[in-house]
Amino acid sequence: MLNLFQIGATDNCGGLLPIIKVLRRGVLRLIFILIPIGLIIYGVIDLGKAVISSDEKEVKAAQSRLIKRFIYAGLVFFVPILVSALMDMVGEGTTEGTSGWTSCWAQAK
Repeated sequence: MLNLFQIGATDNCGGLLPIIKVLRRGVLRLIFILIPIGLIIYGVIDLGKAVISSDEKEVKAAQSRLIKRFIYAGLVFFVPILVSALMDMVGEGTTEGTSGWTSCWAQAK
């Protein structure tokens, strides 16, 4: 198993590599996976409660909330991917600051 807190000789992160590894490998993965799944499950539970209550108005409101939660789940899943792609494009520049950030982020994989 890889040690998350191992700093290599080519640390481009200014000593922040352990923190960036924890963020990239742990926190961001939890956000990418658990929040969308939680939103969808919570929406399905709300819709199930509305269907069981047999109130037409409540069912329509629950359907609306479920659709919104699907959209939010998609945003939570795809916005970080888009931001990462944008940062990779910015990192392709020739300035030292952005190339250092890009290599640091890539090293944290």
